[in-house]
Amino acid sequence: MKNFETLSEAISDLKKRGYVSDFNLHPEWIECPPMNVKLGPTDFHVDEVHRFEGATDPDDSAVLYAINSGKGVKGILVDAYGAYSGSLSPEMIDRLKIDRNTDH
Repeated sequence: MKNFETLSEAISDLKKRGYVSDFNLHPEWIECPPMNVKLGPTDFHVDEVHRFEGATDPDDSAVLYAINSGKGVKGILVDAYGAYSGSLSPEMIDRLKIDRNTDH
């Protein structure tokens, strides 16, 4: 897996590799509104996870997920680090777990 210096660099690379949809996170699913696609925790796979920490402000931290539905929909999900952890279903938390060995 590639290591990226910035979030924008990672997003650009993933878009070039076909992760062109932008997903929004909800407690029980992720969605891509322009495509009218909703995916539950068992409907997608996380291909890559990249974590970015703010150099001076922890509030600038983010996690970037490369999402693959297995049905031709590939995209990205950007989450402020830990921002949604309290509101997600246990199934979504499990699907989006960060493997600490793959962190940036």
